[in-house]
Amino acid sequence: MAWKFTSDKPVYLQIADRLTKAVLSGEFKPGEQIPSVRQLALDAAVNPNTVQHAFTELENNGLIISRNTVGRFVTENTAIIEECRNEMAKNIAKAFIKNMSQLSISPEQAIKIIEEEKL
Repeated sequence: MAWKFTSDKPVYLQIADRLTKAVLSGEFKPGEQIPSVRQLALDAAVNPNTVQHAFTELENNGLIISRNTVGRFVTENTAIIEECRNEMAKNIAKAFIKNMSQLSISPEQAIKIIEEEKL
């Protein structure tokens, strides 16, 4: 089944985000090979060039590495993975704070809401 994309940002960035979350959540483990451009393009129902663009983003961020003709693999550098995890967490927190502020919810109220909704 094709992936669902939104119109608020380029598809290649949405693919990069999805793959980043897969790495950060442990779905793809350090050193593990990730699916090929062709396979992901089929799964997402997009042009392979779009997936290639997403892979380039992940390679630039250091999350994946290319091993010539063997394929692409998640970095084994756990410091890079942890840095990306912290950056994504900060971005999520900033978006949350912005949304709470737009609702005129104080930081204390937001913390209470979070505590009530813990997993």
